[in-house]
Amino acid sequence: MNVLVYGDGQLAQMMYLAGTPLGITVSAVDVKTNTVVHPVSKEALAIDLDNAIKQADALTVEFEHVPETLLQQASATGKLMPNIDSILVGADRVREKQLLESHNIPNCRHIVVTDLTMLDECVEQLGDKLIIKSSRDGYDGYGQWRLQDVSQLPDLKQQLASLDLQKVPLVVEQMVTFERELSLIGVRTVYGDIKVYPLAENLHHKGQLHVSVAPACDISPELQKQAKDIFTTLADALDYVGVLAVEMFQCGDQLLVNELAPRVHNSGHWSIEGADVSQFESHLRALNALPIGSIEAQKKSAMVNIIGCDDLDLKMLGIAECHFHWYGKTVREKRKMGHITVTANSYRELGNKLELLTKYVPAEHFPMLMNEAEKLKQIDG
Repeated sequence: MNVLVYGDGQLAQMMYLAGTPLGITVSAVDVKTNTVVHPVSKEALAIDLDNAIKQADALTVEFEHVPETLLQQASATGKLMPNIDSILVGADRVREKQLLESHNIPNCRHIVVTDLTMLDECVEQLGDKLIIKSSRDGYDGYGQWRLQDVSQLPDLKQQLASLDLQKVPLVVEQMVTFERELSLIGVRTVYGDIKVYPLAENLHHKGQLHVSVAPACDISPELQKQAKDIFTTLADALDYVGVLAVEMFQCGDQLLVNELAPRVHNSGHWSIEGADVSQFESHLRALNALPIGSIEAQKKSAMVNIIGCDDLDLKMLGIAECHFHWYGKTVREKRKMGHITVTANSYRELGNKLELLTKYVPAEHFPMLMNEAEKLKQIDG
């Protein structure tokens, strides 16, 4: 079985590592040069893209911003999973909002803005606390602006004046008060069977995910069911195949969908060590029509992103059930360099291990770690 992944970053690398024990060969495409490469070494392989597509049993993506010409070529083969419509929904916030609205899935109140004069209407209808998002190419806090007070509106308009909003509209959302951000990673097979991982709680800093804890604490069966129902509605509507991530805000007993990611997702990395079958293996199984198996969490897990640094002490590996993943990148500010996963039998034990971890990582690059450790230490079970 051969799988070709569009994109050659860490997600393709982790798909390769998950596929090897299954006898699934995973190669990747550098979408900037259309070169087929090894997902780990990044060395060019002795095959061109056209032949790699022909030899592949399935085509997939590791990120949603693949050039549409490549997606159309892949889609024409009938081997692209998830399908092109699903990928384009994840790449365009306007399409994403249209999908959510068409299926009555709760999300943040919003207005699509194609002219800066519409921002006054946004303030009138949504209030003066707004999050403004580029409809395309925004991630990790990029392509986003905040309005905290109407007095900031003139300056904001000036910042946005150079944008072509007819070509790339803005999605302006009402800033909601929420208790926490959760994400659900789920998988749908070619036969329409669906399984979901337990909800994870995500902690962000400056727009980037820093820590995910799974299963999230204090999740009622009703809330988990609500999340699965949302996932099922979306996955069935898209005729989706593979892993899909749904990011949500918890507002009391209601979940509001924030974003979709039509691929394996950063908030699911905990599943490599924390679940019976990881999100990467689940994705490959779905693409190749293999049974998904159990995806239950085996322990409590915390996934910690390594962002913009490499000055880590690998003596951290002396912490029981601490796992280090390095992506082999050159250090750059805000760049995801790798991740650390710690597992434990209880939240309290998990908190104790995260506290130990703080001794081996630079505090300025791990701003959420100590507070999360202290919080988990207070939880029984």
